[in-house]
Amino acid sequence: MPARRAAVAFILITVLLDVLALGIVIPVLPKLIEGFMGGDTAGAAQVLGLFMTLWALMQFVGSPIQGALSDHFGRRPVVLASNFGLGLDYLVMALAPTLWWMLIGRALSGLTAASFSTATAYIADVTEPEKRAAAFGKIGAAFGVGFVLGPALGGWLGHFDPRLPFWVAGGLSLANAAYGYFVLPESLPPEKRERFAWRRAHPLGSLKLLRTHPELFGLASTYFLFQVAHWVLPSSFVLYTGFRYGWDTATIGTVLAAVGICNVAVQGFLVRPVIKRIGERHAVVFGLGCGALALGSMGLAPSGMWFLATLPLLALSGFFGPSANALMTQRVPVSEQGQLQGANASFTGITGLLAPFLFTQTLSVGIALNDGGGASGLPFVVAGGVLVVALAIAWVVTRRHAPVAVAA
Repeated sequence: MPARRAAVAFILITVLLDVLALGIVIPVLPKLIEGFMGGDTAGAAQVLGLFMTLWALMQFVGSPIQGALSDHFGRRPVVLASNFGLGLDYLVMALAPTLWWMLIGRALSGLTAASFSTATAYIADVTEPEKRAAAFGKIGAAFGVGFVLGPALGGWLGHFDPRLPFWVAGGLSLANAAYGYFVLPESLPPEKRERFAWRRAHPLGSLKLLRTHPELFGLASTYFLFQVAHWVLPSSFVLYTGFRYGWDTATIGTVLAAVGICNVAVQGFLVRPVIKRIGERHAVVFGLGCGALALGSMGLAPSGMWFLATLPLLALSGFFGPSANALMTQRVPVSEQGQLQGANASFTGITGLLAPFLFTQTLSVGIALNDGGGASGLPFVVAGGVLVVALAIAWVVTRRHAPVAVAA
């Protein structure tokens, strides 16, 4: 039992450091791009969009490959290799002499950061089915802590040198890989592993798993829509709040930290007792309902204070992810947990390719209406509507109880 706790703690630290490393570079990456382009802010914005799309594309490609590899070789070597590769990649970006070198580094970052799917599969391996939602909640809490600390630390380090955050991110990832080499045991026994096949590892092939069970595909569809809706925050939040409420960068940074703190509170302290009491299905419905109400309210909020009042409600949407993931893991055998998480991560990658364009263009339309600012909240209203659709699907597909999948 102590060994299992140490392993789970390492996986949570891996998620935390991965998010922290990603968040550290957020405040400085746009400025570095701008510097490479001779101070051309408009051109830098376009290139930054390319960076975001490329990163999401690499997640889409890399996640199912890592998931399939972990089903064949085990979780341990894949997690450690991903941590080591991510560390080296950040060092490459720290040394990048040209914009193209930086772009290649960002692509490799998206590929190696796909360890989230393998980390989730590891947790599924070592956790009883009825306890997985609470365990996945801890992953969400680790993600939230990294989201709070990463941008703040990156902004502080970038004040001294815009490349310093990349050095720190690389050092954290390499240190975590070295630590895991000594403390992380394997979670998937050889007799429960699945032979590697490219038909399962490529993105479209991995998604076939989701069609093997009606409820599994329905839950994956709600997961996809949930991810689409929540892209409204990274793609529209800064421009929307600045335009409608006049928030400056300091205020925006503080609010983002508040979002992370609320998320940590829900995922770290509320998910386990609440799901234990109401069950995964009702937690899925509750999380989607809170998310739809919160995002719709954000788009209609007439003042910054009203917007802030929606943050706790938005945090309650955090019940959805752990509950939906727990229900999905109960519908596939142990030997396919990596493929399942890779497929889910591929879904997330697809949303990263499509959703930012959807919401930025919707924001542009709302601002162009020139109605005093109210229509600028259209992206958030649309995102809330997407979650309403997800809620309807989840309500239907989870009505029938499915037995827990047995080990292959």
